[in-house]
Amino acid sequence: MKLQCSKTLLYEAVVKVSKAVSDRSALPSLQGIKFKLENNILELTGYDLEIGIKTSIAALSADSGEFILDAKLFAEMIRKMPEDDVYIEVSDNLLPVKENCDELEFSQPILKSMINQTIFAVAVTDMKPILKGELFDIENGMLTLVAIDGYRLAVRQEPIKYNENIKFVVPAKTLSEVASLLNDNEEDTCKMFIASKHIIFEINGYYVYSRLLEGEFHPYKSAIPNSYTTEVVVDRKKLIETLERSLLLINEKIPGPVRCYFENDIIKVKCSTAMGKISDEIKADITGPVIEIGFKCKYFIDPLKAISDDKVKLQMSGSLLPMKIVPCDGENYTFLVLPVRLSKS
Repeated sequence: MKLQCSKTLLYEAVVKVSKAVSDRSALPSLQGIKFKLENNILELTGYDLEIGIKTSIAALSADSGEFILDAKLFAEMIRKMPEDDVYIEVSDNLLPVKENCDELEFSQPILKSMINQTIFAVAVTDMKPILKGELFDIENGMLTLVAIDGYRLAVRQEPIKYNENIKFVVPAKTLSEVASLLNDNEEDTCKMFIASKHIIFEINGYYVYSRLLEGEFHPYKSAIPNSYTTEVVVDRKKLIETLERSLLLINEKIPGPVRCYFENDIIKVKCSTAMGKISDEIKADITGPVIEIGFKCKYFIDPLKAISDDKVKLQMSGSLLPMKIVPCDGENYTFLVLPVRLSKS
């Protein structure tokens, strides 16, 4: 089998498809890229039994056939080729398919935003494997993405043109790669093909294949408080800057909470560790009883960084109950952050 194609297009396709190739596997084929040549089209597929990425490029050939090559070695070989075109000669596991799937179509920039604003809250441990993915909950024309790791909850929702109610959980690794392929053009869409055990994303000529996680996802709706006693409206960027100054005194070896005191339109933020002490203040609009509450600093910062609003609302009902972060207008996102118990000192 012989073929000729653009070095630039081939290298770009190999690099992107390689993201779904297994680094280590008992099956050598999973460490390679599958190539399929037919009708002057070269199709490239990477698949590690959890995530798959497929694309195709133009190739000049009178032949057809399939072969698998080591992803890392082949990428380096192509990168070091000197000419614009490359010539390949090959001497003479099956992926999921789109048939019989539920098909959805959704705006690329909106889906990218939804993933980026929730994926930070996905669990990283294997204590409950299904929480290593995000829940896609489609109900009454609304798509809701949910991530939870036991310490915080991220919920993001947008309207979708789909009349059925459906739920499925996609691994975070898959969504990370999907987000990297999505663009910011409002006219571009992403197609999703959902079966009982797998999902296929079709994005700009690339196909991302993934198994769906099985199990019962956390009942997130019942975890979100419906009421609060104290509400704070604060400048998001200034709050991040204040918390980041406290974060300078905290690391894995030297943990410590940040103490937040809400009273008289002032947020007082304090942190004390073996590295030092800091006391900071920021203005805010505060209604309701005075509250002193503590958080792991990173868990407080992450949702604030995931959104772009100038101001946000913080809603609380006590020092030991979750803090709710919501937009000042609308309700397209909700974040919960669990507090930590503070010492009396």
